[in-house]
Amino acid sequence: MAALSRLQALRPGLTPVAARIADVVLNSPAEVVHMSVTEVAERSGASEGSVIALCRQIGAHGFQHLKIELARDLVAPVQAIHEDLNPADEPSTVIRKIFASGAQALSDTLAVLDPGALARAVTAIRSARRLEVYGIGMAAPIAEDAHIRLLRIGLDCRLAVDSHLQAISAAQAGPETAVLTISHSGSTLETVMATKLARERGASTIVITNFGRSPIQAYAEIVLYTAARETRYRSEAMTSRIAQLAVVDALVSCLALSGGDASLDALRRSFEALALKRY
Repeated sequence: MAALSRLQALRPGLTPVAARIADVVLNSPAEVVHMSVTEVAERSGASEGSVIALCRQIGAHGFQHLKIELARDLVAPVQAIHEDLNPADEPSTVIRKIFASGAQALSDTLAVLDPGALARAVTAIRSARRLEVYGIGMAAPIAEDAHIRLLRIGLDCRLAVDSHLQAISAAQAGPETAVLTISHSGSTLETVMATKLARERGASTIVITNFGRSPIQAYAEIVLYTAARETRYRSEAMTSRIAQLAVVDALVSCLALSGGDASLDALRRSFEALALKRY
């Protein structure tokens, strides 16, 4: 186990803070694979920056890279595709497991999604002059879907799925702006920094992220939680997308209801425009 071996070798010479972080990783590596950098920092009584610094000290680019290295040693390779799969699974078994996982993600998300937070998000978006939607990587398709849905109910909405565009958008935000950020891990540097900048500029910040502590929540005025069970070391989002889309659907539906006749008229005009593109 290369990462654990390097960490064990460095452990005697570490500072007290770094040693506490190292102990968390060494004592519970399988658990750390499922944790965020914020959760590791809180458990070890250190800062997120100290966790990242230790990761780099043992040769990892950052905390996510460390988790990937740990996962390579601790987790069966097939679990990089999906946690519940086995190499010998037949297509019928794969279908059953994937659908069950998606259904579980929806059920768990229903349990953690706060109706009060959703209501506050509706108020914040309706009170804003314009809405910015951020998502990057595997969150980008969810952000694009949200953008289209929000446009169809008549909201002034802009999409940024490029890190440079997110930075520009956030720099030009203000109290009249609402920002909707989608990030399963809540630890993606680009979206965390864009959300932070938008919040500092006075924008209302709404975040859709997985349940648990993560860096982005420090800059979120309103958090809409999902509860997808997939681990954060896997590069491809699967069950988290289903949960995120369900939260987006609920948010857009509440926004449409709050818009009354104006939303219905926008939907009608959108439908008529799209009807011209069908045979």
